[in-house]
Amino acid sequence: MTIAPAPMPTVEGFFDPATHTITYLVADPATGAAAVIDPVLDYDAASGRTSAASLEQVLARIAERGLKLERILETHAHADHLTGADEIRRRTGAPIGIGSRITEVQKVFGVLFEAHDVSADGVVFDSLYADGERFTLGSLPVEVLHTPGHTPACVSYVIGDAVFVGDTLFMPDYGTARCDFPGGDARTLYRSIQRILALPSQTRLFVGHDYLPEGRTDHRWETTVAAEAAGNIHIGGGRSEDDFVALREARDATLKVPALILPSLQINIRAGALPPAEASGQRFLKTPLNAI
Repeated sequence: MTIAPAPMPTVEGFFDPATHTITYLVADPATGAAAVIDPVLDYDAASGRTSAASLEQVLARIAERGLKLERILETHAHADHLTGADEIRRRTGAPIGIGSRITEVQKVFGVLFEAHDVSADGVVFDSLYADGERFTLGSLPVEVLHTPGHTPACVSYVIGDAVFVGDTLFMPDYGTARCDFPGGDARTLYRSIQRILALPSQTRLFVGHDYLPEGRTDHRWETTVAAEAAGNIHIGGGRSEDDFVALREARDATLKVPALILPSLQINIRAGALPPAEASGQRFLKTPLNAI
């Protein structure tokens, strides 16, 4: 019996140099149905100003190609950039989806920021996806894989022959996600990555960030299951679970807190909406002292 090849979505990556983040525009060639994955809302920490400039590039490309935006997909609540999901939803009406365990992240950081407008039930998102949940993007099959470890709520999206892994894996020469955020766990991450590496070897993998390792000068964000299994510097070549955990935990102990973790998480647990206005009409981000 001949097994039909997985359908191939078109994938465009929009690299944000300020946060080393890639926003993806994924489309079904047969129907023009499209999704945006992990969109970036520009934020200047010095001035406290937000901007939709990066989002507008993506939306302009959707219009140029005549695509129909059906979904906005988040791989997790990011700690290094503000999400533009709510801004796109307000402009287009497209619903926002995220992994169902986002409620755990909302609970932790809602308390930290005393975000009384945030209920830890995920209702600010339109869809909360369980592990193994399936839907379609036009004619393309989509499956949600729960891939925790970096955070408890991380998911990867399998869309045809492509997988969008968020921060779970990076390019082979950079490695894997850190696991020292609340609810993160290196052993859990190892097991999540094994689920990804069990996919067909030719499966395309699209990573959430690219930080240039020593010796490379060009940003990259597409790899394959085969390339990661063979050459990922943290987990490739059949590294054992115990060895990975030791390596990952030792590396995490040397890492600084992400520069935008406090503004990012305040926005991202709200699906990208800004905090509610005070009586003056002004909106504020909070900086809890000595809490991180």
